[in-house]
Amino acid sequence: MDRQPTGTFVQLFFRISFLILFWANSALAADIPLEAEDWTLATEQDGIILYTRPQPDSSYKAFKAVTVLDAPLNDVLAVMADPQSCLAWVKGCIRVEGFDERSFNDRYAYSVNDMPWPVKDRDYVIHIVTTAREIPGTVVMHMTAAPEKRPVSADHVRVTVTQTHYYFTPTEDGRTRMVWLQHAEPGGVLPAWLVNALIVDIPVESIRALQKVVKQPRYQGYHLIYRDGELVGVSR
Repeated sequence: MDRQPTGTFVQLFFRISFLILFWANSALAADIPLEAEDWTLATEQDGIILYTRPQPDSSYKAFKAVTVLDAPLNDVLAVMADPQSCLAWVKGCIRVEGFDERSFNDRYAYSVNDMPWPVKDRDYVIHIVTTAREIPGTVVMHMTAAPEKRPVSADHVRVTVTQTHYYFTPTEDGRTRMVWLQHAEPGGVLPAWLVNALIVDIPVESIRALQKVVKQPRYQGYHLIYRDGELVGVSR
């Protein structure tokens, strides 16, 4: 009789599935709709609402996390603009560096996620494109895989297919509504049933951590910089 993985094995699968699902490459997969009738509520806890939906031509589901961060938009973007914040709120992130920063709106980051033995740590290179108009004020961050931008290390397994979109909108009471969309194709690495079962908990844990990180003094007192109505940066 087959047994479901438990204990450390489930944790191992959990970590791998999150890493694979964390970033996105929309050129290799159908885009994720912000609004669709087939989004299904998966959980609601600590002010975080998590939905999942089937993705066309894929065995793996997409997820949408919705919450309101108890911080103004400028402080939230100060966190998101700092590559090192990955170490504080992204579970398993053990190394990160920004590079080839052409502007606040067009930049790259390299990161390594810790994997429990005997699985190799995963690394990924992402292209971050940020866009926003001063009116209505929603900031959109698209993060896509750019594996060719850094040499592959024999010590890591390079993640090559990922798709993530963040939407940040200021609320009337000075907080920030966050919507996080994500989908990826892990291929033969993990069975679809396992990945689909585990895509709920890690986003929730990460958002809980983000709620704390955005309160740190290092991210306070920032303001948004607009040029001709376009967001071009955050600064103190």
